[in-house]
Amino acid sequence: MATNPTNPSSEQAGLGILKGHVPFVGLTGGIGSGKTAVSDQLAQLGAGIVDTDLIAHQITAPNGVAIPFIQKQFGSEFVDSSGALDRVRMRTLVFANPEARKSLEAITHPLIREETIRQAKQLIEDKVPYLVFVVPLLIESGNWAHLLDYLVVVDCPEETQIDRVMHRSKLPRNEVERILRAQASREERIARADMVIENQGSLENLKTEVLKLNQKILQIQKDRTSSS
Repeated sequence: MATNPTNPSSEQAGLGILKGHVPFVGLTGGIGSGKTAVSDQLAQLGAGIVDTDLIAHQITAPNGVAIPFIQKQFGSEFVDSSGALDRVRMRTLVFANPEARKSLEAITHPLIREETIRQAKQLIEDKVPYLVFVVPLLIESGNWAHLLDYLVVVDCPEETQIDRVMHRSKLPRNEVERILRAQASREERIARADMVIENQGSLENLKTEVLKLNQKILQIQKDRTSSS
């Protein structure tokens, strides 16, 4: 367990030491675009999945490693009766207060990074053909470009994103729109992508796109192996 999240070790900071063992694929997209649907299908095809959003939820769940630090920094009112982060209260705070956002990220980001590396190491040892890092704010962070062999963006119209998030998370429309404004635009993500997966049609269409993606990534590994 990490004892000081504001001072990550060199191991925590070094995903780059694992690069080259298998292809590294970044998977991103705006809120409600369908990243999880794509990563679930890639997992079924044998890919190793490291979902940083899932890790973020795990470390802020009841008894999560981030909870004591959050309680110390923000107060017990930001921890709910189950012992988890009070997400509604925290979301309201960090949207209104950039310094509070920085304080929260100083706690959570090193812990997420530590677990990301741990999972990546384990999956490489398990001999997965490639790793998919599901990162909601991959473009915004600016920390991933040098690590990735391939960047995939899941895309759909903004109105579709809003409808999905309102239905899934029971958030009001203005709250979802505020989240969207804080993220990179569709145009920014698409401009950076090696492949864009359109996720506004049927599940069968999505499966077809994911199969194409899987084939492309396996080809990267084949080309790398043959040239080494």
